[in-house]
Amino acid sequence: MMENPELATALGMAGGFACLAFSAAGSAMGAGVAAMSSIGAWKKCYAQNKAAPFLLLAFMGAPLTQTFYGLILMGSINEAAAKAGALFPALLSAGILGGIAMGISAWMQGKAAAGAADSLAETGKGFANDMIALGIIETVALFVMVFSMMAVGTVVDMIAKVAAGA
Repeated sequence: MMENPELATALGMAGGFACLAFSAAGSAMGAGVAAMSSIGAWKKCYAQNKAAPFLLLAFMGAPLTQTFYGLILMGSINEAAAKAGALFPALLSAGILGGIAMGISAWMQGKAAAGAADSLAETGKGFANDMIALGIIETVALFVMVFSMMAVGTVVDMIAKVAAGA
């Protein structure tokens, strides 16, 4: 057990911040890729004197939700760190690995959204199917968030049992 409980709590909370940072980095990369493609798709439409689909904005914004999931998980990790800072390695790991997984989900969602933007601008069709595909990728981040929160809850339960038995 760590001798300094404040340091242990801070290290646990660092996991929460890492989760937010990695998920937000993935959201930024994903939204950036989707925005670049959407801008190019709009350009194609303008060059052909076609109406530019406003729905391309939905593709640009799709990867942003992973940042919210990172924020939610950060809150769960920080709450657990305040209660169970002694188990900071588990909390730090949950934050880093969960954030990376959610960030990769956002990045890949942005790449898929880029293809969807090009397709929609070219054909004017398939928006619902494209959103379903993006939703499947989104589900990965949701699973990571939920399962990580369950793991963090287990850490808090473990420390409570140890404290009750001491």
